[in-house]
Amino acid sequence: MKKNLMSKITVILRGYNYKQIECIAEILSDSIIRNIEITLNSPNAFESILKIKNNFPKLNIGAGSVCTLEDALQSIKQKVDFILSPIKLSKEIIDICKVNKVVCVPSAMTPSEVYEMFKFGADIVKIFPATTVGPKFFKDIQAPFGDLDLMAVGGVNLENAKEFLNNNCKYLGIGSGLFNKNDIETMNKVNLKLSLNDFIENVEL
Repeated sequence: MKKNLMSKITVILRGYNYKQIECIAEILSDSIIRNIEITLNSPNAFESILKIKNNFPKLNIGAGSVCTLEDALQSIKQKVDFILSPIKLSKEIIDICKVNKVVCVPSAMTPSEVYEMFKFGADIVKIFPATTVGPKFFKDIQAPFGDLDLMAVGGVNLENAKEFLNNNCKYLGIGSGLFNKNDIETMNKVNLKLSLNDFIENVEL
């Protein structure tokens, strides 16, 4: 999968079981948001990734909280479209993703780390936690580097999502800032759809 096929928004699901993830996948299937990240510290994460990938072909399914080479290889075995990490990743991991046509999104926080990750071949670099540096950071860092494929993750919500995008942040990763946790746990599709539609309309996706 090419990075330009990534939807602007990635829904981050951390700690949920398969049925709860499936509920979100069903709702997203008919929306313009096509990316789901299932973090590896979720119950039976690899099993959930493979099942969601097979059952929802219209969606891009990724593994989150990928920190080691073993994490990356196991994720690739489950046919993920992308991987995200909360940390910098080695060139070896990034190269393995490229060979397997998996979009690789390591994290960075400083200009030097951002530069290093793109030099290693990252497709997108995740700024995490994004609200620590703020939306303006995304515009400012691109002054010396030029146009960069950056993703904001960490504290992104309905109130600040548009500001990140207006500062030339190309992608957003959003979890609790999009859906109410209780609605996911109880699989309340009515409330989940309302939250999704509200986000899409207010952020003007």
